[in-house]
Order: sequence, then C-alpha cells, then structure tokens
Amino acid sequence: MRQSTGFHMYVSYQDDDKISIYRVDRGSGEVALQEDVAIEGGPAPMALSRDKQVLHVGLRGSQQLSSYRVDPRTGALTHIRAVPLQGEPVYVSTDRTGRYVLSAYYYQSTAGVHAVGRDGAATVPPIEWRMTAHGAHAIQTDRSNRFAFVPHIANRGPNAIFQFRFDESTGRLTPNAPDRHSPTEYLGPRAFVFHPTLDTVYFSDEQNGSVTGYTLDPAAGTLTPFQTISTLPEGYDEPNTCSQIHMAPSGRFLYAPNRGHNSVASFTVDPGSGRLTATGRVATEPVPRAFNVDPSGNFLYVGGLDSGRLAAYRIDQGSGALTPLETYEGGRRPMWVLLTDLSA
Repeated sequence: MRQSTGFHMYVSYQDDDKISIYRVDRGSGEVALQEDVAIEGGPAPMALSRDKQVLHVGLRGSQQLSSYRVDPRTGALTHIRAVPLQGEPVYVSTDRTGRYVLSAYYYQSTAGVHAVGRDGAATVPPIEWRMTAHGAHAIQTDRSNRFAFVPHIANRGPNAIFQFRFDESTGRLTPNAPDRHSPTEYLGPRAFVFHPTLDTVYFSDEQNGSVTGYTLDPAAGTLTPFQTISTLPEGYDEPNTCSQIHMAPSGRFLYAPNRGHNSVASFTVDPGSGRLTATGRVATEPVPRAFNVDPSGNFLYVGGLDSGRLAAYRIDQGSGALTPLETYEGGRRPMWVLLTDLSA
C-alpha cells in the first residue's frame, strides 16, 4: 500500500447527525477537513475494527449500531448496515480478535456483545444483553482477551467496576469472582485504558476528578488499586467531572480532561511500576468530553462539547507536556475522536 502523508481522524457530531473525516499531517499535526458524512440517529461512540476495514458507530438517538466499510486509501465510509439496539449506546469497542463488538448502556444498565458477520458489520440478535447497573459507561477486553471490565459511575451508579470473564470462542460474558471492584472512595469510575506492556489499567474517576491506577492480575482477571491522583490543581473547589482517558502509544504519558476546569491533565508513567506523576494541565475548549492521541504519539486533539471546536496540541516527547497548536471549527456536540493510520 502506498505510504500515506497523514493520519485520518474521525469525529462524531451527535447533534449534527454527521461524522467528519479529517486528514492530519504527520509532521505538523495540522488538520484539514476531508469530508462530512451524514449519519442520522445521533452518532456518538466509535470503534475501528482490528484490521481497520470497518468503523462501528453507536447511534444514541435512534438506538442502533451502524457499521461502515473504510476505504484504505481515502478513509471514506460506505454504509454496510445498522442493527437495532434495546438502548442508547455510550461506548463501543471490539474484542482483541475483532470477531465481536462490545457496548455499554448508561441509562439501560446493560453491557452488550454482538457478533461480527462475514461482511464485517455487527449482527443481531446480540450474544449478550446483560444487566449490570445504572451508569455503565465503558467496556473493553484486556490484552489477553480473557477478561472484560465495565465501569459504573457514582452518584447515579454504584461506584463500581464490574469484572467479567470473556470467552473469545463464543463472545459470552461470565461474572468473575468477585464480580466487581467497589472503590472505598467516592470516585465514579467512567472510562479506562490499558497500559500497552504492563499489567496495569487506568480509570478516569468522573465524580472525584482523578485517575486511579489498578494492577490487573493476569491469571484471575481482577483489579487491585495502587494509586489515585488528582487531575485538578491544588485548591480548586469548583464543580468538575472527568470524562475520557487516553495514553500515548509508548505508554509513557497519560491524559485525562476536566469538564468544569476545562483543561487536559497530563501525567508521566513510571515504566516499571506504572505509577503516575502529575505534570500539569493545559487549558482547552469548554467541556472537553471527547479527545484522543494520534498513532505516532506526537499530537493530541480535543473536542469541546459546548464550543463545537477541535483543539490541537503537540506532545513533548521528553516530558509529555502539551503545547497548543491550532483550534478548528467542528460541529455541534462532538462525542468521539478517533485517529488511525490506514497505511500501517
């Protein structure tokens, strides 16, 4: 395949019923709009298949899971089909084989698993439609593909991370023992990211304004917390909640946005222990819900839920610090930012 001059970035704008496709320059991080794709039903969470050939999109308004063929040269999307859901998807991911699409449902207190058909799209009926609790906010399988986790926020949820065993031959979820980890503090686990090489997992804590690191037992598939660290400056006491969480591909830097303080907090990651060290925060667009890091680990992009704009930052490869670059007009209610290298 011909070497691409840039990455592709997909941003879902729920209130505009569209996904915008951007080209990102590998050297400068500059963003250029390539195409707006009309998608009715309120597109929000997105997940790319492991082979990068299919984009799965959760439609919150119409309660559907819609799958699109990705052109490997241009990044353009061609609709395959949509399947009905029994709820409003707030998170979608694929398992490590790419044979299943996993999804979480905040308001319907559910975790779902759909098989992927031969055409790459999700199928019905779901393999799993499992009741958990109110506030289910994410679902992913670990690097071994043997375990899955579903965090539930506090306040309107149980303040717990549900722990499952995952069977990659059938797509079934089975409650682990214990079936959940319940933090002793009022954290509100919301989103999470696995370290690329260590047996550690990091959760953004929506209600506490923090990140908590957990040790993942690779045999048992259970979580044990080892650190909770604030995303906020000392003395800040205004309302704030954390949203998504992402890590640089190198595993050296971690980022978590603050909604309220309207900033992105950055951390360095100890290569041996996985412990985090706070390195500050940078101001960003109002209500930074959706963001992501590019595949090279050189740039970070944030969507402002209130402003509709995209903010770009350069990542310092020594410290992980963020330097503001440009701000781009986007659309109404950006809900997901996904970057990929289709030439790889």
